[in-house]
Amino acid sequence: MAMVADRAGVSGQTVSRVVNGSPRVDPATRSRVENAMAELGYRPHRAARALRTGRTQTIGLVVTTLATVGNSRMLQATAEAAEERGYALLLVTAGDTVAGAFEQLRDQGVDGAIVLNEASALTRAGDRPEGLRLVVVDAPAASGFRVVHSDHAGGAAAATSRLLALGHENVWHLAGPTASFAAAERERGWRETLQAAGIAPKPVERGDWSAESGHAAAGSLSQATAVFSANDQMALGLVRGLAEQGRAVPDQVSVIGFDDVPDAANYRPPLTTVRQDFAALAVAAVDALVAEIENAGPIPDGDAQSVIPTHLIERNSTSRG
Repeated sequence: MAMVADRAGVSGQTVSRVVNGSPRVDPATRSRVENAMAELGYRPHRAARALRTGRTQTIGLVVTTLATVGNSRMLQATAEAAEERGYALLLVTAGDTVAGAFEQLRDQGVDGAIVLNEASALTRAGDRPEGLRLVVVDAPAASGFRVVHSDHAGGAAAATSRLLALGHENVWHLAGPTASFAAAERERGWRETLQAAGIAPKPVERGDWSAESGHAAAGSLSQATAVFSANDQMALGLVRGLAEQGRAVPDQVSVIGFDDVPDAANYRPPLTTVRQDFAALAVAAVDALVAEIENAGPIPDGDAQSVIPTHLIERNSTSRG
């Protein structure tokens, strides 16, 4: 570190701040230090730093599954955001409860953890091991944890409003699992938009986020002229199921999904959807957790919840009713 400091023309303390990811370093100075580290082949020794600081520079990520596109994209985005801040990421899967996952993380000595999406429904304050700092993605603000989530209800409202504006008399909803906070918020946005327009919502058809469940729902949505699907995978299965019934999208049925998965624009037809900004969601979650780890103080009022905007992306799966 002394050699790096000499090469960069800074103090050893400044090198230490750069190595530990401190934000209190001028960008130009940080760049000089990083260049000096690269030239000298300097690599921080994680174990030694852990002994010195009491932190391992590792955070955990708790999931129930990586089978959904949203969870997979969040894993990648979270890993990238953590790496940029000098933290390694440790992935664990939760079974019927997250308590076991938290115990694994505590045994590994992580500095904190992010609980992702459906796993948040399993999270109870009593499950958290003493001293493990947590940020939960997709959970109610009153859960007792620092929470980060997308504006699911707002995105659903935008999708439903767009279908009504196209002249459809009603909008059916293909919802996600009942235990999911995101699914419940998207259903709420759909329902409240219809009620505000004086329209009685149709019974919800429910899937499990998979394309297969969307395909199976097509029979129950045979009377629909417009469907808002709670995610793109179910929307894709629904489009196929409707086609098998001889009902064309968008000529006979308009469909809007949610997430804007990478292939949404390449569906046939290209899918109108609500875009979640997974990168911004991951950055907000990692930043919130790092702030707790490095400040180790109480959460300031107003900072317990961060909401990331969503945006309606119009393509070709909708038409006038």
